[in-house]
Parts: sequence; C-alpha cells; structure tokens
Amino acid sequence: MAEAVFHLRAGGVSVVIEASGTTLPVICHWGRDLGSLDERALARVVEHAHGTRVTSEPDRPLAVGVLPEPKQAWMGPPGLTGDRDGRAGFPDFDAVLTEFERVDSATVAQRLVSTATDAANRLAVRLEFELLRSGLLRVHAAVRNDGEERYRLDGLDLALPVPGRTAELLDFSGRHNGERRPQRTTITDGTHLREQRRGRSGPDAVTLLVAGTDGFDFGRGEVWAVHLGWSGNQRLWAHRTNGGRTALGGGELLLPGEVELDPGEEYEMPWLYAAYGDGLDDASARIHDALRARPTHPAVGRPVTLNTWEAVYFDHTLEPLTELAALAAEVGVERFVLDDGWFLGRRHDRAGLGDWTVDREVWPHGLAPLVDRVREHGMQFGIWFEPEMVNLDSELARAHPEWILAPQHRDAPLARQQLVLNVGHPDARAYLRDRIVELVSEHRIDYVKWDHNRDLVEPVDRVTGRAAVHRQTQAVYTLIDEIRAACPWLEIESCSAGGGRIDLGIAERTDRFWTSDSNDPLERQRIQRWTSLLMPPELLGAHVGAATAHVTGRTSSIDFRAITAMIGSFGIEWDLREATDDERAALTGWISEFVRLRPLIERGRLHRLESEPAILAQTLVSADRRHAIATIATIDSPAHLPGPALRLAGLDPAASYRVARVRPDVAADPTSTRRQPDWWSEAGIWPGAVLAEVGLPMPILRPQEAGLIELVAQ
Repeated sequence: MAEAVFHLRAGGVSVVIEASGTTLPVICHWGRDLGSLDERALARVVEHAHGTRVTSEPDRPLAVGVLPEPKQAWMGPPGLTGDRDGRAGFPDFDAVLTEFERVDSATVAQRLVSTATDAANRLAVRLEFELLRSGLLRVHAAVRNDGEERYRLDGLDLALPVPGRTAELLDFSGRHNGERRPQRTTITDGTHLREQRRGRSGPDAVTLLVAGTDGFDFGRGEVWAVHLGWSGNQRLWAHRTNGGRTALGGGELLLPGEVELDPGEEYEMPWLYAAYGDGLDDASARIHDALRARPTHPAVGRPVTLNTWEAVYFDHTLEPLTELAALAAEVGVERFVLDDGWFLGRRHDRAGLGDWTVDREVWPHGLAPLVDRVREHGMQFGIWFEPEMVNLDSELARAHPEWILAPQHRDAPLARQQLVLNVGHPDARAYLRDRIVELVSEHRIDYVKWDHNRDLVEPVDRVTGRAAVHRQTQAVYTLIDEIRAACPWLEIESCSAGGGRIDLGIAERTDRFWTSDSNDPLERQRIQRWTSLLMPPELLGAHVGAATAHVTGRTSSIDFRAITAMIGSFGIEWDLREATDDERAALTGWISEFVRLRPLIERGRLHRLESEPAILAQTLVSADRRHAIATIATIDSPAHLPGPALRLAGLDPAASYRVARVRPDVAADPTSTRRQPDWWSEAGIWPGAVLAEVGLPMPILRPQEAGLIELVAQ
C-alpha cells in the first residue's frame, strides 16, 4: 500500500496522520487547525515530523508512531510490551491497513482505523483515532494473540507528539479532603512518569498531564493535555529525547500476570484523551463540550440535593429524618439522599458493609415511610451504597470469604475498617446486582450515591491467586451497566472517599461526581477550580455545609458557602434543624438564585480568571455571550487592597452589559461597611470591551468573603 496522509479537522483542531502499508500510523501534527491543505502542504508537515538526522542516531530519520515500536529507535516508554516465555519481545507490525470509517454521531466528527499484523510474532493490533466535534482527540488500541501459545501482556501505551516549544508540565496530586493540587515543573530530558496503583484514579490522580509553552496559564500559551479514561491502575508520562523530541503518553498499568492472552484472545486498552488549546480554559472547554454533546449527558436542571451524612451520620431514625426532609423542602431542595447507615448492622463503620438489606431494627416498617414522606414534599429520593467494599463483621464476609479481594492466606490491611469485595467474581457481582436492583425497584429510587472508600491494596483474586485490578475495574463497569439497564430511570453519583474516582471512564456510566468529602468552602474553592478542568460544573457536587466545617473546623458565612456551591451541582450537607431562621432564609434565597441561573451554570463556558493568588475568580458565559456570571472569592489576605481590576474573560467586546451583584437581601452584609466600588451596591451599564480589557474595580474582601456578579447584555 502506498503511503497516505490523513488530515482530521474539527473544533479548531487539526490532526495530521501519516500511514503506510509497512508502519503503524504516525501523528505528524496535533494542534491548532491548519486549514485546508493540499498534498504538497501535507507532505511538508510529514517531512517536519520526521526531523533531521543527528549524530549517533539511525542513518535515516524515523518518525515515532502512536504505538511506539523498538524498530523506530524510540528510547522512551515502550508501546506494546509482552512475551511468549521470553520470546516475541520486539513486535514488528508490517502489514498495515489504515482508512477512514463512516461516522454518524452527535459527538464524533471523524474516525480513522488502522489494523496491522506481526507475522513473525503472531500478533495483530487495531488502532482507532476519533476526533470529536469539539476538537477533543481520543485514541485507543487493541492487541490480539494470533499465535498458538499464550501471550503475556505487560503493557500497551500510546504516545502523542507535542512540539519542541513546550517548556513546562502541569499535573495534579492531592489527598483525601485535599484533592486536585496542581504541581508544575520544567520539561527536561528523560521521562516524567506518574503511576497510579490504587485501583482507582485516586485523590492524587494526575487528572490531566499538560505540556505547555513557557508561562502558559488559563487564557494564554499553547497547551497539550492527555487523560486516560480509566478507573483502575494507570500510567501517564511525558518524555523528551536527548534530540529534543517530546511526547505525551500512557495506558493502563498492568500488574504482573494480570493479562495473559490465550490464542485468539484480545486486550483492548482504555481511551487516551488528548485536548489541545490556546490556554488551559480552551483545552478544558473541548472536554466539556464533548461531554455535553453526549446523548446520555444529564439534561439542564440538575436537582438541588440534600445529603444526610453530616446531618445525622449513623443515627438513622424516622422522626429526625422526616423533620430534616420537611426543612429541606422548605428551603427548595429537590432531591433527598439517605446516606450510610440504613442497612443491616450498620450502626458504625466497623460492620455491615456487604449486607445490603434494610435493617428492620432501625426501620421496622422498611424505608417506605421515609420515601413516602420525601415524595409527599415533591422531592426525589436517593440512597447510599458502597457495593465494592465489605466489613469483616458482616454476614457476607462470613459466608463468602472467597469473594474478598486479598491474598489467599490472609486478609489485606484494613482501611476504614473494610476490605475490598471481588466484583470480578461472577457470583459476587450477581449478588450485588440483584440486591441493588431489588431495593431500587421496590421504591423506584431516583438516585444512588455509589461510594468507594479505600484503595485496592494487595488485590488478589482468592480463587485464582492472580492480581485482579484490571478485572475488578471491568467488572464494576459491567455491574453499573447491568443495574442501569434494569433501572433505566436511575441516576448514579460517583463518590470515592470524595473525589477519588473522577475520570472519563466512570463518567460514561454516572451522572454526578462527589468532588470532595470536605465541605469547607475555602478548600472547595481550590478543589473545584482544578477539578473543573476535566469535568463541567453540572457534574460536580458542591454542597453548602454547616457554618463550622466538620472536616477542618473552619467557620464561614452563609454567603461564602453558598457562592462556592453555585458553580457546581448545588446541594446541602448540613443539619438544617440546627440552622437559625435567618440562615434558612438566606439559604432559601441562594437556592432560588441558583435555580434561576441554573441553565447558564450547566451549559456556560467556564473561564478561570487570572488574578493574585489570594483571589480566585471565574466567569461562566452563555454560548451567545449575552448572559454571564462571575464569582470572586478571597481565600487569603491579598497583597494589596483593593487590588488590581478584575478583567472578565469570555464577554462580547461589542456589547454593553448590565452589571449587578447578586445576593439575597435577607441578612446583614458585612462588606457594605467598607468603601466599595459603585457597582458593588448599585447596578450599572458597562461596555464589554472595558470589562474585558480594563476590568471591574475590585471590592475590598476579607479572607473567606465572596461575591457573585450577573452580567446581562443590553
């Protein structure tokens, strides 16, 4: 087959791919749209990707394919690794067929599929490239064993080239109650490798591995970012050769012996997502737009949710919960979620997990009295499960120790008083499916908060003795798919000790994420800012907690808590019985404002504004740029007061906007005692160009104070 060059274009992005009959596809350009190019211009792009020969390198410059091969003299992280008893260690795919596939999709603009065989090593591979309509690229691969002997697969990584002008890397770490903490470093020769071995994406998840030009930020510089759509073990990396070539890549991290392919068997890796942008906001918007284009994406109007955990913990009795439900309805809650503590023996966290039967000692008449009362108030009813975990003190663990994911001769270390249930065991998965479907169907429960509170330490299948994270992750996906097929009305929230499982793999099966177990709005300002690079606001649960946060002990005002929760899926995690009349009145007002602004919040384009570190600000702008909101939050003592003007991104410079501060007029405003700019207390008309280039004069805000601004084009 003659060499061919394919040019994929969508959403302001170009991807140029070189393919031939003897080599796997090579990405020659991934970045800003190149426009319509003729064959000669495309040939120039390909020529540039091959580079020039340098000393002590192969005599003919070789481009590195999206699945790097040893024969390309690539010395970075390998693509396909595996063997047959020490043989077939160097794959050599040389019979390659690459072609466009017909696409009829609301999300996918163009698809390219490449298949290849390695006759010597009896392997076959399939590569798929999809450029989504938003300009988001995703790539994955599958390898098949065409031999007569078993093939042990050690890894399958893909690599995407980025230009040599990239200078810095951004990725994320974090911890429980402190997820999504950014960390930046200079790109240097060698490999920057992030491996995740928790059996979930983790509170310290990479989230996005970003390479960018020097000094890139939200609205400036070019960035290239990758994310693995997988909820199990994974690896993401950046590699720069000593010749200056740079690539971003990754794949599933496979434990020893975890995937062995019998003759004819195939392994398919997760999607590797790749977002290009002029600044982080632009790259982030491509991910948001792709998610929002899905037919399964939640419709506008996410219900205001109250979760009972920080209100009652394990104290489950009907009277206080019905009182809480009545107060929730009064302030405007639309969904009431009963958290942990409703099932057999669950009076504390040391027992009961796995026994998914309503505890009749606590609920002598079952859940129906509470469900009925909640529905009488016009609210949806939701409930908490943690299907993938088990307490040793449970009927399930006593009856089926072989269902526990742990070494065959002993238990794994306890974490949060629990062990991991092996969902990959078909009987265990069938048990979980049947119990959940039975309860959800009995009460036609609207919503499940699906928790996952610990890492998979020593994840061994006790029946086979083999490592089982890969199988566990696939089995959890299958379990959720089966439950949703049986209960198609059901919504599911992904919670994992807060934000420990937020990725584009589980996002295909869930409708909301619990962003963090910390409801402290100061911490949430930071956590939500960075988590929203991957997930749009409507998918991120953001709750108003008690005045004094249960996790940190920090006290904050109702305004600060509510404004923080506005840019997300608004909810409450607070015992409203303890709230004062004034606090409930203010909360009612904020919920009313959220409901009014909900269409904008759930479909607006998010711009994170650049300001001094003590101030976090952002705008959400409608598609037609006629309507916007902005939030300003002070998380520390600013270096200067009132500080530099706040330039509002995303507005139409040719329009004029009515600028007005939004705040329910039901409580004293401590900020009004200071000398503030006129717009803080009285609406005014501002030219869009002035708001964007000169900016709004900053109000004087103390730490843990915030403001919400609405802008409407005149």
